[in-house]
Amino acid sequence: MALIYDATLSLSKLEILQAWVPTQPWFNGAELTIVGAYRFDDPQDEVGMESHLVQSENRIYHVPLTYRGAPLEGAEASLITTMEHSVLGRRWVYDAVADPVYARALATSIRTGGRQADLEFATPVPDSARVVTTRVRGSGEPGTTVPRVDTVTCADDGPVTVITAGDQVLELIRAIDPARPAVGVHLAGTWPGQDQPAVLAALR
Repeated sequence: MALIYDATLSLSKLEILQAWVPTQPWFNGAELTIVGAYRFDDPQDEVGMESHLVQSENRIYHVPLTYRGAPLEGAEASLITTMEHSVLGRRWVYDAVADPVYARALATSIRTGGRQADLEFATPVPDSARVVTTRVRGSGEPGTTVPRVDTVTCADDGPVTVITAGDQVLELIRAIDPARPAVGVHLAGTWPGQDQPAVLAALR
């Protein structure tokens, strides 16, 4: 379960995405807006994981971020920025593909048929804020063993980022193609404007 605070952010998530996404080799667009987001849960309750679906022109891009309370050793090249959170303090924002906690969560969801984390709000919010508009689901089977993930490497390959996490190789789809066939075990999702599940990531 992901705990959501009523907090002021500086920088905002949209500001972070607007500054960073256009610099990436898998992006081919202009101005972008956020159309959806989902979270994974960290069992240790230390790392925030939020995957944004952003639109630029007629394309949807998949941008997972992790938020940490201290720098991630060895991941300096994947540090996007820092932000100030009015409740949690300074947060280090990473491209999640380089974060082993995210790689573990992604592999777990794919292999075990997992879904997005439930949201818990630290303060009361209107019912409209609780409506889930972005849903993801892995195609694997509950109870499947997930190998331990301690370190990861990643490399961009066109519209895909390849994540090597121990013995596992994951493909994170950056530029979403709704017509991409669902082959093998994978993660698919829906969001506003996308009613049919689209592939977001897969195990090679």
